Amino acid sequence: MTADEVPDPQALRLWLKLNGEVMQDSSTADMIFGVAQIIADMSKYMTLRAGDVISTGTPSGVGMGQEPQRWLKAGDEMELGIDGFGTQNTAVVNG
Repeated sequence: MTADEVPDPQALRLWLKLNGEVMQDSSTADMIFGVAQIIADMSKYMTLRAGDVISTGTPSGVGMGQEPQRWLKAGDEMELGIDGFGTQNTAVVNG
């Protein structure tokens, strides 16, 4: 998305569902480093082009932090999204 389509990149809801259950629900407002800072820092070392994806980590709710710990297994289905951007679906398969 272009800057004019995202009025405030520090106010985007991020979420992830595992097999339909919400596991993560957060906002870019909770990031340690802001979106602008991440882009500025990365731009010092590489050329970013339209369509590039910057992976920044994940909000709370990861399986390792659960009691008991929860790990992905074949057959699991994940749906993740950023409000206003869209969603992505991933199926876990045996390697």
